[in-house]
Amino acid sequence: MDLQTFVEQISSRTMRGIALEVAELIRSGRVPIGTQLPPVRELADAFGVSPATVSGAWKELRTFRMVGGSGRTGTWVLGDQTTLRPARYEDFANYGENVVADLRFASPDPQLLPDVSRALSLANRTRNLHSYARESISRELKNAVAPDWPYDECVFTATNGGYDGLYTALKLIVVPGCSIAIEDPTTLRVFDVLEKLGARSIGVESDCHGPRPDSLAAALEQQPVAFVYQPGTHSLTGTRVSAARLDQLRGLLAGNSTRIVELDGLAGLSSAAPLSLGGAFPERTVHIRTFSKSLGTDFRLAVLSSSGAFADQIQALRNFREGWTSRLLQSTAAALLTDPQALRQVAFARDTYAVRRKRLADALEERGLSVSGEGTLCIWLPVRDQQYALVTLAARGIAVQPGSRFQVTHRPHIRVAISIDADHVAKIANALVQAAGPFDGQNSRDQPGSEQP
Repeated sequence: MDLQTFVEQISSRTMRGIALEVAELIRSGRVPIGTQLPPVRELADAFGVSPATVSGAWKELRTFRMVGGSGRTGTWVLGDQTTLRPARYEDFANYGENVVADLRFASPDPQLLPDVSRALSLANRTRNLHSYARESISRELKNAVAPDWPYDECVFTATNGGYDGLYTALKLIVVPGCSIAIEDPTTLRVFDVLEKLGARSIGVESDCHGPRPDSLAAALEQQPVAFVYQPGTHSLTGTRVSAARLDQLRGLLAGNSTRIVELDGLAGLSSAAPLSLGGAFPERTVHIRTFSKSLGTDFRLAVLSSSGAFADQIQALRNFREGWTSRLLQSTAAALLTDPQALRQVAFARDTYAVRRKRLADALEERGLSVSGEGTLCIWLPVRDQQYALVTLAARGIAVQPGSRFQVTHRPHIRVAISIDADHVAKIANALVQAAGPFDGQNSRDQPGSEQP
Protein backbone atom coordinates (compact mmCIF):
# COMPACT_ATOMS: atom_id res chain seq x y z
CA MET A 1 0.00 0.00 0.00
CA ASP A 2 1.18 3.51 -0.85
CA LEU A 3 2.61 5.09 2.28
CA GLN A 4 1.13 8.56 1.81
CA THR A 5 -2.36 7.26 0.98
CA PHE A 6 -2.31 5.06 4.05
CA VAL A 7 -1.09 7.80 6.42
CA GLU A 8 -3.70 10.30 5.22
CA GLN A 9 -6.51 7.95 6.35
CA ILE A 10 -5.32 7.82 9.98
CA SER A 11 -5.69 10.80 12.28
CA SER A 12 -4.60 9.30 15.62
CA ARG A 13 -1.00 9.22 16.74
CA THR A 14 -1.38 6.92 19.74
CA MET A 15 -0.81 3.18 19.71
CA ARG A 16 -4.43 2.33 20.56
CA GLY A 17 -5.80 4.98 18.19
CA ILE A 18 -3.72 3.75 15.26
CA ALA A 19 -4.83 0.18 15.93
CA LEU A 20 -8.52 1.16 16.09
CA GLU A 21 -8.42 3.25 12.92
CA VAL A 22 -6.50 0.62 10.94
CA ALA A 23 -8.97 -2.01 12.18
CA GLU A 24 -11.84 0.12 10.84
CA LEU A 25 -10.07 0.54 7.48
CA ILE A 26 -9.66 -3.22 7.24
CA ARG A 27 -13.20 -3.96 8.37
CA SER A 28 -14.68 -1.50 5.86
CA GLY A 29 -12.65 -2.95 2.99
CA ARG A 30 -10.70 0.25 2.31
CA VAL A 31 -7.59 -1.76 3.14
CA PRO A 32 -8.32 -5.16 1.54
CA ILE A 33 -7.28 -8.56 2.86
CA GLY A 34 -3.92 -9.47 1.37
CA THR A 35 -2.55 -5.92 1.50
CA GLN A 36 1.06 -5.50 2.60
CA LEU A 37 1.27 -2.57 5.00
CA PRO A 38 4.13 -0.04 4.84
CA PRO A 39 7.25 -0.82 6.90
CA VAL A 40 7.13 0.08 10.58
CA ARG A 41 9.98 2.61 10.47
CA GLU A 42 8.59 4.42 7.44
CA LEU A 43 5.17 4.62 9.10
CA ALA A 44 6.71 5.86 12.34
CA ASP A 45 8.54 8.66 10.48
CA ALA A 46 5.39 9.62 8.56
CA PHE A 47 3.27 9.66 11.75
CA GLY A 48 5.94 11.43 13.77
CA VAL A 49 5.91 8.70 16.44
CA SER A 50 8.37 6.08 17.65
CA PRO A 51 8.61 2.69 15.88
CA ALA A 52 7.47 1.12 19.18
CA THR A 53 4.11 2.91 18.85
CA VAL A 54 3.47 1.42 15.41
CA SER A 55 4.75 -2.00 16.49
CA GLY A 56 2.41 -1.88 19.49
CA ALA A 57 -0.56 -1.11 17.23
CA TRP A 58 0.33 -4.04 14.97
CA LYS A 59 0.64 -6.27 18.02
CA GLU A 60 -2.93 -5.44 19.03
CA LEU A 61 -4.21 -6.20 15.53
CA ARG A 62 -2.17 -9.39 15.45
CA THR A 63 -3.96 -10.53 18.61
CA PHE A 64 -7.21 -10.59 16.62
CA ARG A 65 -5.54 -12.11 13.54
CA MET A 66 -6.31 -9.02 11.51
CA VAL A 67 -2.65 -8.73 10.48
CA GLY A 68 0.24 -11.15 10.42
CA GLY A 69 3.92 -11.33 9.63
CA SER A 70 6.73 -9.19 10.94
CA GLY A 71 10.33 -8.23 10.35
CA ARG A 72 11.68 -8.75 6.87
CA THR A 73 8.51 -10.43 5.61
CA GLY A 74 6.48 -7.29 6.30
CA THR A 75 3.04 -6.96 7.84
CA TRP A 76 0.04 -8.27 5.89
CA VAL A 77 -3.71 -7.91 6.30
CA LEU A 78 -5.11 -11.37 7.12
CA GLY A 79 -8.75 -10.79 8.01
CA ASP A 80 -11.51 -8.31 8.65
CA GLN A 81 -12.76 -9.60 12.03
CA THR A 82 -12.24 -7.58 15.17
CA THR A 83 -13.20 -10.49 17.42
CA LEU A 84 -10.90 -13.44 17.93
CA ARG A 85 -12.62 -16.70 16.99
CA PRO A 86 -12.16 -20.04 18.83
CA ALA A 87 -10.26 -21.71 16.00
CA ARG A 88 -10.18 -25.26 17.37
CA TYR A 89 -13.82 -25.27 18.43
CA GLU A 90 -15.05 -23.95 15.07
CA ASP A 91 -12.64 -25.75 12.75
CA PHE A 92 -14.30 -29.03 11.85
CA ALA A 93 -13.44 -30.54 8.48
CA ASN A 94 -16.29 -30.78 6.00
CA TYR A 95 -16.71 -34.43 5.03
CA GLY A 96 -19.67 -33.73 2.75
CA GLU A 97 -22.23 -36.47 2.17
CA ASN A 98 -19.71 -39.30 2.28
CA VAL A 99 -19.77 -39.77 6.04
CA VAL A 100 -20.90 -43.25 7.03
CA ALA A 101 -19.83 -42.94 10.67
CA ASP A 102 -19.31 -39.50 12.23
CA LEU A 103 -17.14 -40.21 15.27
CA ARG A 104 -15.89 -36.66 15.84
CA PHE A 105 -18.18 -35.69 18.70
CA ALA A 106 -17.88 -37.34 22.12
CA SER A 107 -21.45 -36.39 23.00
CA PRO A 108 -23.98 -38.06 25.29
CA ASP A 109 -26.64 -40.25 23.70
CA PRO A 110 -30.00 -38.38 23.88
CA GLN A 111 -31.73 -41.71 24.49
CA LEU A 112 -29.73 -42.21 27.68
CA LEU A 113 -30.38 -38.83 29.30
CA PRO A 114 -32.73 -38.58 32.29
CA ASP A 115 -36.29 -37.40 31.79
CA VAL A 116 -36.48 -33.74 32.85
CA SER A 117 -40.26 -33.25 32.82
CA ARG A 118 -40.83 -33.74 36.56
CA ALA A 119 -37.70 -31.76 37.46
CA LEU A 120 -38.88 -28.85 35.32
CA SER A 121 -42.24 -28.78 37.05
CA LEU A 122 -40.52 -28.68 40.43
CA ALA A 123 -38.16 -25.96 39.26
CA ASN A 124 -41.11 -23.76 38.38
CA ARG A 125 -41.76 -23.44 42.10
CA THR A 126 -38.20 -22.58 43.05
CA ARG A 127 -37.44 -19.88 45.59
CA ASN A 128 -36.69 -16.40 44.17
CA LEU A 129 -37.66 -17.40 40.63
CA HIS A 130 -37.59 -14.29 38.38
CA SER A 131 -35.97 -12.21 41.11
CA TYR A 132 -33.15 -9.81 40.27
CA ALA A 133 -31.25 -10.90 43.37
CA ARG A 134 -27.74 -11.82 42.26
CA GLU A 135 -27.16 -15.14 43.96
CA SER A 136 -23.94 -16.91 43.08
CA ILE A 137 -25.76 -20.25 43.33
CA SER A 138 -29.27 -21.35 44.25
CA ARG A 139 -29.76 -22.95 47.63
CA GLU A 140 -31.20 -26.09 45.97
CA LEU A 141 -28.20 -26.65 43.70
CA LYS A 142 -25.70 -25.95 46.47
CA ASN A 143 -27.38 -28.50 48.72
CA ALA A 144 -27.36 -31.04 45.88
CA VAL A 145 -23.64 -30.80 45.06
CA ALA A 146 -22.06 -30.07 48.45
CA PRO A 147 -22.27 -33.58 50.00
CA ASP A 148 -19.89 -35.22 47.50
CA TRP A 149 -17.70 -32.23 46.66
CA PRO A 150 -14.03 -33.24 46.89
CA TYR A 151 -13.08 -30.62 49.51
CA ASP A 152 -14.86 -28.48 52.11
CA GLU A 153 -13.34 -25.02 52.48
CA CYS A 154 -14.87 -23.33 49.45
CA VAL A 155 -17.57 -21.04 48.11
CA PHE A 156 -19.80 -22.27 45.27
CA THR A 157 -20.73 -20.41 42.09
CA ALA A 158 -23.10 -21.65 39.38
CA THR A 159 -21.87 -20.82 35.86
CA ASN A 160 -23.30 -21.17 32.37
CA GLY A 161 -21.39 -24.35 31.60
CA GLY A 162 -17.92 -25.63 32.31
CA TYR A 163 -16.17 -23.51 29.73
CA ASP A 164 -17.94 -20.39 30.91
CA GLY A 165 -16.55 -21.20 34.35
CA LEU A 166 -13.09 -21.85 32.93
CA TYR A 167 -13.09 -18.68 30.85
CA THR A 168 -14.32 -16.57 33.75
CA ALA A 169 -11.76 -18.01 36.17
CA LEU A 170 -8.83 -17.64 33.78
CA LYS A 171 -9.88 -14.13 32.81
CA LEU A 172 -9.30 -13.18 36.44
CA ILE A 173 -5.96 -15.00 36.57
CA VAL A 174 -4.35 -14.36 33.18
CA VAL A 175 -2.32 -11.28 32.28
CA PRO A 176 -1.56 -11.16 28.53
CA GLY A 177 1.82 -12.71 27.89
CA CYS A 178 1.85 -14.87 31.02
CA SER A 179 2.30 -18.64 31.02
CA ILE A 180 -0.24 -21.32 31.95
CA ALA A 181 0.75 -24.95 32.59
CA ILE A 182 -1.77 -27.40 31.13
CA GLU A 183 -1.71 -31.17 31.09
CA ASP A 184 -0.92 -32.53 27.65
CA PRO A 185 -3.22 -33.66 26.06
CA THR A 186 -6.26 -31.76 27.23
CA THR A 187 -9.66 -30.64 25.97
CA LEU A 188 -9.35 -28.40 22.92
CA ARG A 189 -11.44 -25.56 24.38
CA VAL A 190 -8.67 -24.87 26.88
CA PHE A 191 -6.40 -23.84 24.01
CA ASP A 192 -8.98 -21.49 22.53
CA VAL A 193 -9.59 -19.82 25.89
CA LEU A 194 -5.89 -19.32 26.58
CA GLU A 195 -5.29 -17.97 23.08
CA LYS A 196 -8.16 -15.52 23.48
CA LEU A 197 -6.73 -14.29 26.78
CA GLY A 198 -3.21 -13.96 25.40
CA ALA A 199 -1.55 -16.62 27.54
CA ARG A 200 1.22 -19.01 26.55
CA SER A 201 0.63 -22.73 27.08
CA ILE A 202 3.25 -24.93 28.76
CA GLY A 203 2.56 -28.63 28.27
CA VAL A 204 2.71 -31.01 31.24
CA GLU A 205 3.05 -34.60 30.03
CA SER A 206 0.81 -37.27 31.52
CA ASP A 207 0.87 -41.01 32.01
CA CYS A 208 -1.58 -43.56 33.42
CA HIS A 209 -1.43 -41.93 36.90
CA GLY A 210 -2.01 -38.34 35.78
CA PRO A 211 0.30 -35.36 35.15
CA ARG A 212 3.92 -36.44 35.47
CA PRO A 213 5.80 -34.85 38.41
CA ASP A 214 9.00 -34.34 36.42
CA SER A 215 7.11 -32.54 33.66
CA LEU A 216 5.15 -30.38 36.11
CA ALA A 217 8.39 -29.50 37.92
CA ALA A 218 9.93 -28.36 34.63
CA ALA A 219 6.82 -26.31 33.85
CA LEU A 220 6.86 -24.66 37.28
CA GLU A 221 10.39 -23.43 36.65
CA GLN A 222 8.84 -21.11 34.04
CA GLN A 223 6.62 -19.60 36.77
CA PRO A 224 3.16 -20.20 35.26
CA VAL A 225 0.34 -18.26 36.90
CA ALA A 226 -1.90 -21.34 36.86
CA PHE A 227 -1.92 -25.10 36.34
CA VAL A 228 -4.98 -26.55 34.56
CA TYR A 229 -5.65 -30.29 34.75
CA GLN A 230 -8.36 -32.95 35.14
CA PRO A 231 -8.15 -34.63 38.56
CA GLY A 232 -10.81 -37.23 37.79
CA THR A 233 -11.35 -39.36 34.71
CA HIS A 234 -9.56 -37.64 31.83
CA SER A 235 -12.10 -36.82 29.13
CA LEU A 236 -9.70 -37.86 26.35
CA THR A 237 -7.52 -40.66 27.64
CA GLY A 238 -9.78 -42.19 30.31
CA THR A 239 -6.91 -42.26 32.80
CA ARG A 240 -7.42 -41.06 36.37
CA VAL A 241 -5.14 -39.21 38.78
CA SER A 242 -4.06 -41.63 41.51
CA ALA A 243 -3.85 -40.69 45.19
CA ALA A 244 -0.09 -41.23 45.15
CA ARG A 245 0.33 -38.99 42.12
CA LEU A 246 -1.83 -36.30 43.71
CA ASP A 247 0.50 -36.33 46.72
CA GLN A 248 3.46 -35.77 44.39
CA LEU A 249 1.72 -32.89 42.66
CA ARG A 250 0.81 -31.41 46.03
CA GLY A 251 4.44 -31.43 47.08
CA LEU A 252 5.54 -29.66 43.90
CA LEU A 253 2.88 -26.97 44.19
CA ALA A 254 3.48 -26.30 47.88
CA GLY A 255 6.42 -23.99 47.31
CA ASN A 256 4.87 -21.47 44.93
CA SER A 257 1.79 -19.32 44.32
CA THR A 258 0.59 -20.97 41.10
CA ARG A 259 -3.20 -21.10 40.88
CA ILE A 260 -4.77 -24.56 40.43
CA VAL A 261 -7.71 -25.02 38.06
CA GLU A 262 -9.38 -28.44 38.13
CA LEU A 263 -11.81 -29.58 35.42
CA ASP A 264 -14.37 -32.34 36.04
CA GLY A 265 -16.26 -32.71 32.77
CA LEU A 266 -17.61 -36.22 33.34
CA ALA A 267 -19.59 -35.70 36.55
CA GLY A 268 -22.02 -38.58 36.95
CA LEU A 269 -20.45 -40.70 34.21
CA SER A 270 -17.14 -41.50 35.85
CA SER A 271 -16.98 -44.63 38.00
CA ALA A 272 -15.04 -42.76 40.69
CA ALA A 273 -15.23 -39.24 42.04
CA PRO A 274 -12.30 -36.96 41.24
CA LEU A 275 -9.66 -36.10 43.78
CA SER A 276 -8.71 -32.49 44.41
CA LEU A 277 -5.87 -30.29 45.57
CA GLY A 278 -8.45 -27.95 47.09
CA GLY A 279 -8.07 -29.49 50.54
CA ALA A 280 -4.39 -28.56 50.60
CA PHE A 281 -4.68 -25.23 48.76
CA PRO A 282 -8.23 -23.89 49.25
CA GLU A 283 -7.19 -20.28 48.58
CA ARG A 284 -5.56 -21.17 45.25
CA THR A 285 -7.85 -23.88 43.86
CA VAL A 286 -10.74 -23.51 41.43
CA HIS A 287 -12.67 -26.76 40.88
CA ILE A 288 -15.22 -26.86 38.02
CA ARG A 289 -17.84 -29.61 37.71
CA THR A 290 -19.91 -29.83 34.51
CA PHE A 291 -23.27 -31.59 34.14
CA SER A 292 -23.86 -31.47 30.37
CA LYS A 293 -22.60 -35.02 29.75
CA SER A 294 -24.76 -36.70 32.39
CA LEU A 295 -27.89 -34.52 32.53
CA GLY A 296 -28.01 -33.27 28.94
CA THR A 297 -26.22 -30.98 26.52
CA ASP A 298 -28.78 -28.21 27.04
CA PHE A 299 -27.77 -28.05 30.67
CA ARG A 300 -25.35 -25.24 30.04
CA LEU A 301 -24.56 -25.45 33.70
CA ALA A 302 -21.55 -26.06 35.92
CA VAL A 303 -20.66 -25.50 39.54
CA LEU A 304 -17.38 -23.82 40.39
CA SER A 305 -15.77 -23.80 43.82
CA SER A 306 -13.13 -21.33 44.93
CA SER A 307 -12.08 -19.17 47.86
CA GLY A 308 -14.51 -16.51 49.05
CA ALA A 309 -12.29 -13.72 47.72
CA PHE A 310 -12.07 -15.30 44.28
CA ALA A 311 -15.84 -15.92 44.24
CA ASP A 312 -16.37 -12.20 44.89
CA GLN A 313 -14.15 -11.38 41.92
CA ILE A 314 -16.12 -13.78 39.74
CA GLN A 315 -19.39 -12.17 40.78
CA ALA A 316 -18.04 -8.69 40.07
CA LEU A 317 -17.04 -9.77 36.57
CA ARG A 318 -20.39 -11.45 35.96
CA ASN A 319 -22.21 -8.28 36.99
CA PHE A 320 -21.00 -6.80 33.70
CA ARG A 321 -22.80 -9.63 31.90
CA GLU A 322 -25.58 -12.00 32.97
CA GLY A 323 -25.25 -11.43 36.72
CA TRP A 324 -26.35 -14.96 37.61
CA THR A 325 -27.13 -18.34 36.07
CA SER A 326 -30.79 -19.17 35.45
CA ARG A 327 -32.43 -20.34 38.68
CA LEU A 328 -34.84 -22.36 36.56
CA LEU A 329 -31.90 -24.32 35.15
CA GLN A 330 -30.17 -24.63 38.52
CA SER A 331 -33.29 -25.93 40.24
CA THR A 332 -34.00 -28.40 37.43
CA ALA A 333 -30.47 -29.77 37.77
CA ALA A 334 -30.79 -29.91 41.56
CA ALA A 335 -34.02 -31.89 41.25
CA LEU A 336 -32.36 -34.40 38.92
CA LEU A 337 -29.28 -34.71 41.13
CA THR A 338 -31.42 -35.66 44.11
CA ASP A 339 -34.09 -37.76 42.38
CA PRO A 340 -33.53 -41.54 42.74
CA GLN A 341 -35.09 -42.33 39.37
CA ALA A 342 -32.98 -39.75 37.54
CA LEU A 343 -29.85 -41.02 39.30
CA ARG A 344 -30.70 -44.56 38.18
CA GLN A 345 -30.97 -43.29 34.61
CA VAL A 346 -27.57 -41.63 34.89
CA ALA A 347 -26.09 -44.84 36.32
CA PHE A 348 -27.62 -46.83 33.45
CA ALA A 349 -26.09 -44.39 30.96
CA ARG A 350 -22.69 -44.72 32.66
CA ASP A 351 -22.84 -48.52 32.40
CA THR A 352 -24.01 -48.37 28.78
CA TYR A 353 -21.17 -46.07 27.75
CA ALA A 354 -18.72 -48.36 29.52
CA VAL A 355 -20.04 -51.34 27.54
CA ARG A 356 -19.81 -49.44 24.26
CA ARG A 357 -16.27 -48.30 24.93
CA LYS A 358 -15.14 -51.75 26.04
CA ARG A 359 -16.74 -53.31 22.98
CA LEU A 360 -14.68 -51.12 20.65
CA ALA A 361 -11.56 -51.39 22.82
CA ASP A 362 -11.81 -55.19 22.86
CA ALA A 363 -12.23 -55.26 19.08
CA LEU A 364 -9.10 -53.16 18.71
CA GLU A 365 -7.21 -55.32 21.20
CA GLU A 366 -8.13 -58.42 19.19
CA ARG A 367 -6.57 -56.74 16.17
CA GLY A 368 -3.38 -55.78 17.96
CA LEU A 369 -4.13 -52.19 19.02
CA SER A 370 -3.86 -51.54 22.75
CA VAL A 371 -6.27 -49.02 24.29
CA SER A 372 -5.95 -47.64 27.82
CA GLY A 373 -8.33 -45.83 30.13
CA GLU A 374 -12.02 -46.12 30.91
CA GLY A 375 -15.12 -44.07 31.67
CA THR A 376 -15.00 -41.71 28.69
CA LEU A 377 -17.13 -41.16 25.60
CA CYS A 378 -14.17 -41.62 23.28
CA ILE A 379 -10.96 -43.54 22.67
CA TRP A 380 -7.59 -41.80 22.43
CA LEU A 381 -5.82 -43.88 19.79
CA PRO A 382 -2.10 -43.66 18.97
CA VAL A 383 -1.34 -43.87 15.25
CA ARG A 384 1.79 -44.03 13.17
CA ASP A 385 0.95 -40.89 11.18
CA GLN A 386 -1.99 -38.64 11.99
CA GLN A 387 -2.61 -37.32 8.48
CA TYR A 388 -2.43 -40.81 6.99
CA ALA A 389 -4.95 -42.00 9.59
CA LEU A 390 -7.38 -39.16 8.86
CA VAL A 391 -7.20 -39.64 5.09
CA THR A 392 -7.51 -43.42 5.33
CA LEU A 393 -10.61 -43.17 7.52
CA ALA A 394 -12.16 -40.39 5.43
CA ALA A 395 -11.83 -42.58 2.34
CA ARG A 396 -14.05 -45.09 4.16
CA GLY A 397 -16.56 -42.49 5.24
CA ILE A 398 -15.35 -42.38 8.86
CA ALA A 399 -14.80 -39.00 10.48
CA VAL A 400 -12.66 -38.63 13.63
CA GLN A 401 -10.81 -35.84 15.39
CA PRO A 402 -7.08 -35.22 14.83
CA GLY A 403 -5.19 -35.59 18.09
CA SER A 404 -3.01 -32.55 17.41
CA ARG A 405 -5.94 -30.29 18.22
CA PHE A 406 -5.78 -31.46 21.83
CA GLN A 407 -2.01 -31.29 22.34
CA VAL A 408 0.74 -28.85 23.15
CA THR A 409 3.44 -31.21 21.87
CA HIS A 410 2.22 -33.24 18.94
CA ARG A 411 2.33 -37.02 19.19
CA PRO A 412 0.30 -38.74 16.47
CA HIS A 413 -3.15 -39.66 17.81
CA ILE A 414 -6.77 -39.57 16.76
CA ARG A 415 -9.81 -39.20 18.98
CA VAL A 416 -12.63 -41.64 18.21
CA ALA A 417 -16.10 -41.27 19.70
CA ILE A 418 -17.68 -44.52 20.92
CA SER A 419 -21.14 -43.82 19.49
CA ILE A 420 -21.06 -46.90 17.25
CA ASP A 421 -23.83 -49.43 16.62
CA ALA A 422 -22.88 -52.92 17.77
CA ASP A 423 -23.29 -54.23 14.21
CA HIS A 424 -20.64 -51.82 12.92
CA VAL A 425 -17.96 -52.30 15.59
CA ALA A 426 -15.94 -54.87 13.63
CA LYS A 427 -15.99 -52.75 10.47
CA ILE A 428 -14.92 -49.62 12.36
CA ALA A 429 -12.22 -51.52 14.24
CA ASN A 430 -10.79 -52.90 10.98
CA ALA A 431 -10.67 -49.39 9.52
CA LEU A 432 -9.02 -47.99 12.65
CA VAL A 433 -6.34 -50.69 12.62
CA GLN A 434 -5.53 -49.94 9.00
CA ALA A 435 -5.52 -46.19 9.69
CA ALA A 436 -3.22 -46.59 12.68
CA GLY A 437 -0.59 -48.10 10.41
CA PRO A 438 2.27 -50.35 11.50
CA PHE A 439 2.50 -48.77 14.96
CA ASP A 440 5.44 -50.44 16.68
CA GLY A 441 4.94 -48.93 20.15
CA GLN A 442 8.28 -47.09 20.12
CA ASN A 443 6.61 -44.01 21.56
CA SER A 444 4.34 -45.88 23.98
CA ARG A 445 6.32 -44.76 27.00
CA ASP A 446 5.43 -41.16 26.16
CA GLN A 447 1.69 -41.74 25.89
CA PRO A 448 -0.96 -41.33 28.58
CA GLY A 449 -1.70 -44.79 29.84
CA SER A 450 1.92 -45.93 29.85
CA GLU A 451 3.66 -46.77 33.10
CA GLN A 452 5.92 -44.10 34.51
CA PRO A 453 7.72 -43.94 37.84
